[in-house]
Amino acid sequence: MPFTTIDANKGVAYAKVNCVCRDLDVKDNPKNSICIDGSRFIPLNLLDVAGLVPDAHKGKGLGNKFLNDLSRADVLLHVVDMTGALDKSGNRVAEGENDPFEDILFLEDEINYWVKGILEREDWDKFTRSSQDKKKMIVDLHKRLSGLKISQQHVVTALKDSSLDDKLPSQWTEDEMLKFSKTIREISKPILIIANKIDKEISITNLDGLKAKYKGPIIPCSALAEYVLRKFNEDKIINYLPGSSDFEIIDNNKLKTNELETLNRIKQEILDKFDETGVQKTLNYATFNISDLIAVYPVSDITHYSDKDNNVLPDVFLVKKGTLLRDFVRDKIHSDLAKHFIHGIDARTKKRLGENYELQNNDIIKIVSAI
Repeated sequence: MPFTTIDANKGVAYAKVNCVCRDLDVKDNPKNSICIDGSRFIPLNLLDVAGLVPDAHKGKGLGNKFLNDLSRADVLLHVVDMTGALDKSGNRVAEGENDPFEDILFLEDEINYWVKGILEREDWDKFTRSSQDKKKMIVDLHKRLSGLKISQQHVVTALKDSSLDDKLPSQWTEDEMLKFSKTIREISKPILIIANKIDKEISITNLDGLKAKYKGPIIPCSALAEYVLRKFNEDKIINYLPGSSDFEIIDNNKLKTNELETLNRIKQEILDKFDETGVQKTLNYATFNISDLIAVYPVSDITHYSDKDNNVLPDVFLVKKGTLLRDFVRDKIHSDLAKHFIHGIDARTKKRLGENYELQNNDIIKIVSAI
């Protein structure tokens, strides 16, 4: 059945980093994340949304529902069937009949027109009359788009990149409106292409063609292979760590002939060729390359790197690169703690850190406050 997802499904995935427990040579016991053999898995919120049909931005199919769900996203992960065996409405066709590149263009166009529609809603004429200077234009555009998790800086950058920063909205042409909508979507809702079913021969051919036409990031992937490896790992038939380029068979006697063949095929056709299945690489790329996040570990005891209950390296938080210490305390620790903030301490160097200290990746920090 095409597009069987109706309601958005919330889920949790994990970004993978080298845990600082390796550098510190300590045994940690995480609370808000998972550490396996020195790899820390940090939770991420995912939303699996319904598929689009042509003219979804006009409300066709589940278009409005799908697009409204996207308003909460920071990064869009577009899973593309590289065999070309699904058409734009999600119906199965012969392998190679559909062009994956057209799928990408189709989705981007629908989202761009959706943003344009939000900008142009019924009071657009009134809006353009009221926005008659540059500063007010930026503020008003931000208010108009703030429901899409679009910041004022996003608006400023999009206006500049669209060459519209010195032109009032009342003077925009239809093409300029679309250009601004596309640009601010690219800035605020970047899309990462997941080239799925990469174990198929036709998929490799299509991937080569796609790379020649599409200039954005593309990650080869086999979601099915990742599922198989994780299932065998859960059943304690193999040892497999997500994002690894190999796995270890614990007991051959537990494997049927066809299961062993499947594992060998995954090893030869996916792991050896692409280093991993692509699932973990997708999550990490979205987290660290696109969202530009870093990992920060707050502690209470800088000698043992623990919290008040003696949990070693209990928490790790992902924050935007460039985040200041005071904002980290307010947004990730506790707002009351931020009000009574005195200073921070770098657990490694024991140096004092002021509120304007810019956090670095893998910082381990104690927060000192008046409460």
